[in-house]
Amino acid sequence: MKQRSIPVSIILSIVTCGIYGLYWFVCITNEMNALSNQNGAPSGGLSLVLSIITCNIYGIYWAYKMGEKVDAAKQQRGIPSSNSGILYLILQLFGLAVIGMALMQNEANNMIAMG
Repeated sequence: MKQRSIPVSIILSIVTCGIYGLYWFVCITNEMNALSNQNGAPSGGLSLVLSIITCNIYGIYWAYKMGEKVDAAKQQRGIPSSNSGILYLILQLFGLAVIGMALMQNEANNMIAMG
């Protein structure tokens, strides 16, 4: 796992017309699975395919579950956590998924830096 620059990820997503955003989606899902020790959770690739097939209905569920994974990873490291799933769900519903992904990446970067 490596830290990713959030501004660079957002800019690349815009410049590549969303293609990098799909890659980022897969990476952040896999990283959160590893950070939260949820190895049985759907992989990033499977989550992406399910989101595409269901016209992002699965993406709404994914956003909530990612919040739960962020909270679980924070609790395992002794970091106070809130209910991030609700925040990511609301952002996803209002079409602000890139903000949610940026927040997820920020949390992942912080946990990766901790070791």
